[in-house]
Amino acid sequence: MELQSGAFHRLHRPSSCPLTSFRALRPPLQFPNSSISRPGQRLFSASPHFNQISRRQRYITNLNDEKLVVKIAKYEEEKVTADSASGNMIFKRILEEGVFRFDCSETDRGVAFPSLSFVDSQLREKEIAAHKVPVYIPTYECLHGQQTVTIELPTGSSLYGTGEVGGQLERTGKRVFTWNTDAWGYGSGTTSLYQSHPWVLAILPSGEALGVLADTTGRCEIDLRKESTVKFISEAAYPIITFGPFASPTAVLISLSHAIGTIIMPSKWSLGYHQCRWSYDSDEKVLKIAKTFREKRIPCDVIWMDIDYMDGFRCFTFDKERFPDPKSLVDDLHGIGFKAVWMLDPGIKCEEGYLVYDIGSENDVWIQKADGKPYIGEVWPGPCVFPDFSQQKTRLWWANLVKGFISNGVDGIWNDMNEPTVFKAVTKTMPESNIHRGDTELGGCQNHSYYHNVYGMLMARSTYEGMKMATGNKRPFVLTRAGFIGSQRYAATWTGDNLANWEHLHMSISMGLSGQPLSGPDIGGFAGNATPKLFGRWMAVGAMFPFARAHSEADTIDHEPWSFGEECEEVCRLALLRRYRLIPHLYTLFYMAHTMGTPVAAPTFFADPKDPRLRKAENSFLLGSLLICASTERDKDTDQLQHVLPTGTWLRFDFNDPHPDLPTLYLKGGSIIPVGPPIQHTEEAKPTDVLSLLVALDEHGKAEGVLFEDAGDGYEFTEGGYLLTHYEAELQSSIVTIKVAKTEGSWKRPKRGLHVHLLLGGGARVDALGTDGEEVQIRMPSEAEVSDLAAASEIQYKKLLEKAKCIPDIEERPGQKGTELSRTPVELKSGDWVLKVVPWVGGRIISMVHLPSGTQWLHSRVEVDGYEEYSAVEYRSPGCSEEYTVIKRDLEQSGEDESLMLEGKIDGGLVLQRQIYIPKDEPKVVRIDSGIIARSVGAGAGGFSRLACLRVHPMFTLLHPTEVFISFISIDGSKHEVWPESGEQLFEGGLRPRGQWMLVDICAGLSLINRFNINEVDKCLIHWGTGTVNMELWSEERPVSKDTPLRISHEYELPRLPGPTTSLQQHNAVRNASSTLTANRIFPSYILKSDVRHPMLYFPSKGVNAVNQTAIVREVGKSYKKGVWSVSNLQRRGFAELGKRFTQGNWIPTVQDSAPVSTFRRGAHCSVYDKNLDEQVRPAIVPDDVIQPESDKYWAPHPQTGVFGPSEQEGRAAGGDHISTSLPPPPNGSVLEQKAWFRPLEDTDKPQHV
Repeated sequence: MELQSGAFHRLHRPSSCPLTSFRALRPPLQFPNSSISRPGQRLFSASPHFNQISRRQRYITNLNDEKLVVKIAKYEEEKVTADSASGNMIFKRILEEGVFRFDCSETDRGVAFPSLSFVDSQLREKEIAAHKVPVYIPTYECLHGQQTVTIELPTGSSLYGTGEVGGQLERTGKRVFTWNTDAWGYGSGTTSLYQSHPWVLAILPSGEALGVLADTTGRCEIDLRKESTVKFISEAAYPIITFGPFASPTAVLISLSHAIGTIIMPSKWSLGYHQCRWSYDSDEKVLKIAKTFREKRIPCDVIWMDIDYMDGFRCFTFDKERFPDPKSLVDDLHGIGFKAVWMLDPGIKCEEGYLVYDIGSENDVWIQKADGKPYIGEVWPGPCVFPDFSQQKTRLWWANLVKGFISNGVDGIWNDMNEPTVFKAVTKTMPESNIHRGDTELGGCQNHSYYHNVYGMLMARSTYEGMKMATGNKRPFVLTRAGFIGSQRYAATWTGDNLANWEHLHMSISMGLSGQPLSGPDIGGFAGNATPKLFGRWMAVGAMFPFARAHSEADTIDHEPWSFGEECEEVCRLALLRRYRLIPHLYTLFYMAHTMGTPVAAPTFFADPKDPRLRKAENSFLLGSLLICASTERDKDTDQLQHVLPTGTWLRFDFNDPHPDLPTLYLKGGSIIPVGPPIQHTEEAKPTDVLSLLVALDEHGKAEGVLFEDAGDGYEFTEGGYLLTHYEAELQSSIVTIKVAKTEGSWKRPKRGLHVHLLLGGGARVDALGTDGEEVQIRMPSEAEVSDLAAASEIQYKKLLEKAKCIPDIEERPGQKGTELSRTPVELKSGDWVLKVVPWVGGRIISMVHLPSGTQWLHSRVEVDGYEEYSAVEYRSPGCSEEYTVIKRDLEQSGEDESLMLEGKIDGGLVLQRQIYIPKDEPKVVRIDSGIIARSVGAGAGGFSRLACLRVHPMFTLLHPTEVFISFISIDGSKHEVWPESGEQLFEGGLRPRGQWMLVDICAGLSLINRFNINEVDKCLIHWGTGTVNMELWSEERPVSKDTPLRISHEYELPRLPGPTTSLQQHNAVRNASSTLTANRIFPSYILKSDVRHPMLYFPSKGVNAVNQTAIVREVGKSYKKGVWSVSNLQRRGFAELGKRFTQGNWIPTVQDSAPVSTFRRGAHCSVYDKNLDEQVRPAIVPDDVIQPESDKYWAPHPQTGVFGPSEQEGRAAGGDHISTSLPPPPNGSVLEQKAWFRPLEDTDKPQHV
């Protein structure tokens, strides 16, 4: 299609095959005022009036060197929506009453990809006979291949869902990007985590609920920044599925489960407590941990093995020295009531002789690069290949490996790193141009961008199927880190690599709003060191989560329940005993979730969706009719909180175990829940154990509840082998009668006692004993008796609270190394920013959140990375790890700037002083003034210190690693855009930024500007890491005296951009905002030697045997390696050379038909051969908005200034040769003039960077 000036293609990555997937044939995004080019972007030339794209249903084979390179699925002769179109979406009724599918057009409906979220893709396609019509009709806008869908809801609607994302429960104001990402140490502003759920749950002002699913596996933007508005932006075309409005959010989730399926029924043991740590590195250590649980009488069911058990991190192997007999280890664990779960990653070490690799290669199961060769990326074992789980043959191959693995006594499997994560890659994953040769029903052969978000789910599916093949009559247990909406059909999940801090404790309260009920966090935090109070408080609430597992990183302090002192150990014991007593209730909830799709854990507002007080309640949640109110605040115990309860009757109770660090429990009036005895592991429970029922009557004197029982494992329950008991209670004439109302299933009721606890309020209750299955009657006390019982209970409750040994609020305990890392950071909050600073380790800034955009630009460990400063040119030289002292703290509330002044002693009598502040008159700015000051430099040194250099080292977190660049104008006037492919670059002298540079995130539509005093900065360094970038400022290097300190003053700002209505407008807003830094780009000039004497375009290609020409490129005096150059006659394209990014220019050949069409590669540089120059090469630069002339002559830059010459006289005076006076005039506002200048280069000339 016709491309406007500076066309920029965001979503697609290149392939060595000249034929691309039908996703890549969609038109790219355009940025009319930009001349940026990304390496290998697919820019298609066609009529400017082009408004449709054809697709052909076929499989295309491209042969290269007589080898099959790639097959790409295409759709037959179908049309997608016009390149620019908008309107109301069309709908059809699907699935059941109240569920609608919306598409932009009938043709879009026909070409949409299969649904990978639906349990059966055909359910989305089949129209049903129903009567309801949609209440809310989405509108769409299709522009340049992007489909934006907007749903306007009534004012006052609350928005939830969006899947696994940090931050607040209520999502209004947030923007989320569904792209599975290894997000170690994520924060509240992180926009992409490990799972993708393009799903929004809206609660309307009436209390009704509406669910909205964007059924696409691709990268999807969920924009909830506008109140009561849901917006999805992704690659066209995809359908929208709406559920409701229904009477309640529970009804919406039930309807959703009919589409995406319900959770697999978990084994009862999987609902016990799980203990995990990365460093249980021998069978001896594993057994010691397990036995300690039993000795200390702390309940636990499962021990987990991280990658420590493997032989060199090779999957499906065991280290022969540390785990010589895994079957014997598991037998020992089983003997004391433990199950064992073992990790499997997708990365398979690329090593001949390793059986898994050899067999996988024989079966051709690996994901391929675009050239048809297996993709190799580095993970824990080193170079790895990755199974292509989109193929049925690969899933079967993996399942058979799992089946054999289970024979070692494996009880469960943990799939980690399956986003998939790849080390040493800016994107943290594999290239989107990789090829998956998928099954037709999944979407066929596609680029990785299509399968990325479902890779983890497909791996979990393969693992689940392998376990089912092996175990037969046992239910598989699989835990997956990465997933997609619908993953609950195969696996449980957890919330990834969280941090040991109070913010993450608060964020960890599990809600399960997208159909995945078996989920929970790493209790205590994975990264960093928990304090006793933090760990104990986390265990107290985490023991109530549907999935309860503690997990911690290697090189942190021990994180077992007994690791933090007696007080914390007792809280953990009490919390886990609560969990095990409530397992009959939990197991019943999971049966209901499995059979009906109801949630297990839910936000408090589910109890009364009409109540606006509950919409943002985050420190409480529901387990069915049980309400858990916990404290996630360090300085407030649970009993000190004012609990916000739903309307109606809610009765407090406990198990005679009240404690300030334990949650408060309430039972909803009208409910009965089953409770078991206190046990150490689930296999201790016997069917004949006394059953307890907690009963809370409603205002009508009635209550009801359910208990599900079966073997706790296996599939007998699917054939009727279970007992489902419905209990009811009713008050009549001062007598409460509890009885069995009805039963289901073929199991006979065990002979057991029944203990009924009738809750009266205020913690009071009356008890009665009986036999299960028979009526039990309790006399209801009079109002006066209830009042007396409640008063007595309250007194007893307070006595127990006072008697309880609270966990000490200390930062460290004797003998615990590294606990200083868990102290509470100092928070600066004012205007647009919230910063967290840790003075005790390098004075570093570990978090920098921009409130208006909800983005987090700094997010790091306490002990490394984030914003830090050094005192020398060496990386991590003194200054980054010393303890700093807070010498001044001003608060905005006192009328001052929100500021913090720190000072840390470094060697040689020097101190590093830093002031961080948010000016009250400039609330959009974070300002940092730093200096190296001589405090006690000896006179023998003449009052001067050693050589010092103030090196400012911020490590920014990239929200979208492939869509960012750094832009600036140098002091010498040259313009720069530095992209992740460039690695590390140092700018000094005239190439330094002219007082500011900016980090631009195209996808988020944001630009972080860093301004600095150029007189204080000697060098600027850019280093791209894995999902990060360093933008360093260096002072000069010299000795320091008391009178001559080294200083750097700088600031950060994220300008507010105009509120865009489309993703394209958002991107253009970024471009316009940074136009002063990116306009008037300068292009390098080249000498290129070649045997070719006629004009044609040349693109470097690694290993592509298109034409066997070799060439050498030299730029700014640097030599680059020889490479094979393939040929294409494509006319309009922007390029970069040898992986190093330059700015966009269209390089136009003088003869268009003299070169055969062949393949081209990412990272290519293109040059033009002029037939009049013989072997000499002249780079011709024609911006997109200049019409190509009919002659051989071109616009070209002025040799000294790099601008396009304003006149012939000035050009000749500067030594340039006149190129053309016959070109058409440039467009209005262009930086070009009608006459352009370029000095021809001789072979002996030194290449010039103009």
